[in-house]
Amino acid sequence: MAGLHSVPAGIGRAVRRYGPSLLRLAAGVTVLWFLVRQVGAAPFADGLRAVTWPAVLAAVTLTALTTVCSAWRWRVVARALGVGIGLPGAVRAYYRSLFLNSVLVGGVLGDVHRAVTHGRRAGDVVLGLRAVAWERLYGQVIQVVVTAVVLLALPSPVRPALPYLLAGVACLAGCAALVVRGAARRGRSRPARAARAVSGDLRRGLLARDVWPQLTLASVLIVAGHTATFVIAARVAGCTAPLGELVALLLVIQTAAVIPLSIGGWGLREGVAAWAFAAAGLGAATGVTVATLYAVLMLAAVAPGAGLLAGDAARRGRHPAHPAGPGRPDPAPRALEAVRDLPARPGDRPRARRCRRPQAGLRPDGWPRDRSSPGGGDPPAYPHPAAFR
Repeated sequence: MAGLHSVPAGIGRAVRRYGPSLLRLAAGVTVLWFLVRQVGAAPFADGLRAVTWPAVLAAVTLTALTTVCSAWRWRVVARALGVGIGLPGAVRAYYRSLFLNSVLVGGVLGDVHRAVTHGRRAGDVVLGLRAVAWERLYGQVIQVVVTAVVLLALPSPVRPALPYLLAGVACLAGCAALVVRGAARRGRSRPARAARAVSGDLRRGLLARDVWPQLTLASVLIVAGHTATFVIAARVAGCTAPLGELVALLLVIQTAAVIPLSIGGWGLREGVAAWAFAAAGLGAATGVTVATLYAVLMLAAVAPGAGLLAGDAARRGRHPAHPAGPGRPDPAPRALEAVRDLPARPGDRPRARRCRRPQAGLRPDGWPRDRSSPGGGDPPAYPHPAAFR
């Protein structure tokens, strides 16, 4: 009977492990295949041919500014949760994550790498994951809010349906808040602990008086920087739409692009761009060309992350790092070595105590002999000599 259940169990583990990545891959490939069938491959080629050095330089400059703001936002969240990180290290880690997001399936694996690496260095991987998750979520919330404000103020193809979309988002947010509040009162179950952790992070972290203004400012600057890069890509690609209408379209594309159903960002972004530009009367092919050019510019702008990853690999090759952190020795084995009869690593057997020949004037256990008693007397109250070795 055990053999009958082994195959389904193995399939279940494989689905849980590889299912999300395969779903993102399938979604990205499907969208790109549909676009090629609808508009052909020419818009993609036009986007590649439209790349110019001034556009690349502008994208690199704007991305450097937005990356510093992103690292600042992450640093503020991490410090509020108790796993602080310096700004230079945060900038380097963010460049690595942006590059990995641009070349790997799903667009989130770079954030996972950043969270796990920082969590290991800080000594708490769970808090590292929570810090990155909250930082990304806060940025996406501000992205949605800015997009909604712009769409309400400027003409766009989604403006008639915007009130219904906002009402739906508000209902979902209210339901989520009620679920978290109710789950936090359910004793010591796993959902209750998770709900209390979420509530604590919000009260003492993200919504604290000295935290949320910094997060909001950094997020608004990030949205402005990415939108400016998108506008440059649209102008270089030959789009002559009015600036207000163009900004509204590009914000819709950016908001949809945060959904992790793509191949390094490719797929959903181009699909939404084709729909938005077509709905605005600018042509689906133009939207695909603009999105393609933007993707190439962003890939060039996050190229420093590839250099940092290559440098990390080279350092690991020259000096293999301990799991406690790159280039940092783990103090745990030495601390355990200093304690008598404790193993140096988990799973090791304790070392046998060495028998020592008693010295003159000392008992076999190391205590001084009491010459006034025949049996050596009781040991005194002062510390054992072995404590000073």
